Amino acid sequence: MDNAFAVEALNLTKYYGETLAVDHISFEVRKGEIFGFLGPNGAGKTTTIRMLSGLSRPSAGTARVLGYDIRSEIVEAKKGFGVVPESSNLYDELTALENLVFAAQLYGVPPRQRIERAEELLETFGLQEKRDARFATLSRGMKRALTIAAALIHRPQLVFLDEPTVGLDVVNARSLRSLIQKLNRQGVTLFLTTHYLEEADLLCDRVAFLVQGRIVALDTPQNLKQRLKVESACEVRFAPMPTEVMELGEWEGVYRVERSQGCLRVYGESESLLTEAILRYAGQKGLEIVSISTAGPTLEDVFVQLTGLTPEVMLVEKEGK
Repeated sequence: MDNAFAVEALNLTKYYGETLAVDHISFEVRKGEIFGFLGPNGAGKTTTIRMLSGLSRPSAGTARVLGYDIRSEIVEAKKGFGVVPESSNLYDELTALENLVFAAQLYGVPPRQRIERAEELLETFGLQEKRDARFATLSRGMKRALTIAAALIHRPQLVFLDEPTVGLDVVNARSLRSLIQKLNRQGVTLFLTTHYLEEADLLCDRVAFLVQGRIVALDTPQNLKQRLKVESACEVRFAPMPTEVMELGEWEGVYRVERSQGCLRVYGESESLLTEAILRYAGQKGLEIVSISTAGPTLEDVFVQLTGLTPEVMLVEKEGK
C-alpha cells in the first residue's frame, strides 16, 4: 500500500442476492484528509463503510485500510480505525462515562488508561456534566457526540462517520461539523458519508458522488464546480420579499428563480443580464434591493448536472428516520 493512503479500494463490489448494491468501485482516501462519500439514500454509502470496516464481506474486489487487507487482516486494521454508525451503538442503561470505559475495553485500551481517556473525551465533547447520566436520557445531539467519542477512545488514525449530522437540529449539526474539523486538524483522517451536499462542500477536501452503487465523479469540491459548465447565478434580497416571483423568471436572460435561505437565487444567461433584470423587476414592483451578489456554482449544481437527478432525492431520509 502507498503510505500516502489510509484507504485503497479496488473494484469493491457487494451483491445482496441478485441486487447489486456497490458496483465495482475503486478509490483512495489520503491520510489526513476529510473524504466525503455523497449520494442519495440507497446509493451504497453505508454498504461501502460496512465492507471497509469488516462488518460485511465484499462479493468481489478488495480494499486495504491502513495498509491491511480487509479480507485477511481486518483484525489488525480495526486497531487503527473507529466507526460511527448512523444509528448509535451505545447502551441506554449505561452512563456516558460507563459507555466510554466499556468502549475502551472493547478496543483493547489498557485498564489504567480507560477512565483517564474517557474523562478526557467527555471534556473534549463538552459532556463532563453528563458523565453520570444514562445514555437514554441524553439529547439527540449529546448522543451523537458521545457515539463519536466512543469511536475515538483508542486514538484511531482513521474514523468512518456514517451520516454524522442526520436528524440533528441546526445548532447541534454546526457544533458537530466544528468538532469534525477539529479532529482533522489533530491529524485524524475522516471518511464520512452524507446526503447533505452543503455539509460536504463545507467539510470535505475531496468528495465522491455515488449513484446506484457507482462512483460518477471524484475530485475536490472546487475542481468539480470549476469543471462543469453551470449557469450564471445571482443571490438577491428584497425588502419586502415578494411572495410571488414567477414574473421575474419570465424576464429576458432569466432561466429560473428559486428561494434559498431568505433570499432569491436567480439563474440565467449571464451575470450582466441577470443584474439588469433584477434591477428592472425591483423598480417595477417598488422593491428595495437589500443585497445582490453573484453566486458561484454549488455542489448541488454539480450533482444535478452529473446525475440528472433532482436535489430533492438527496433529502429523502431512510425509512423510519
